Amino acid sequence: MKLIILDRDGVINEDSDDYIKSVDEWRPIPGSIEAIAKLSMNDYRVLVATNQSGIARGLFDLDTLAQMHDKMHQLVGAAGGSVEAVFFCPHGPDDGCDCRKPKPGMLRDIGDRLRVELNGVAAVGDSLRDLQAAEAVGARPVLVRTGKGQRTLDKLGGKLDCEVYADLATFVDVLLVEED
Repeated sequence: MKLIILDRDGVINEDSDDYIKSVDEWRPIPGSIEAIAKLSMNDYRVLVATNQSGIARGLFDLDTLAQMHDKMHQLVGAAGGSVEAVFFCPHGPDDGCDCRKPKPGMLRDIGDRLRVELNGVAAVGDSLRDLQAAEAVGARPVLVRTGKGQRTLDKLGGKLDCEVYADLATFVDVLLVEED
């Protein structure tokens, strides 16, 4: 089984330091929807794992989050692909949960529910916490420069032990070539 785990904000859709709080604010990064469709067409199971502390902060509710995810599903479906499931952490940074990245709970939940080991599974993110969660479960951490990715690289002086790509579309093209 081929599996890939994607962060949402900054990987699939544009990110904001003020949070993505509405369906109108949820705008795909150019090429990301098509990249997900390519993955689907190449027999990948695509899952999303995303921190959504805006819920805990009272910036939006679960219904609004569901509407954002419906929009994502519809766009990906129209492009010929699918997102199998979206896992999210609704907690704030001080809530002490195990599902908020960089803790590995959300990714472990994905592995448990699918009954698969995540060793070597690509986990694409734009922040250090995404990479740390991937490493904690033995997944393949991949950083994209979109969203907060370039900021993450700059903050760490470019010293990361992971692959770095311009965006999701570029990584997917490389990943699919690796398979051939």
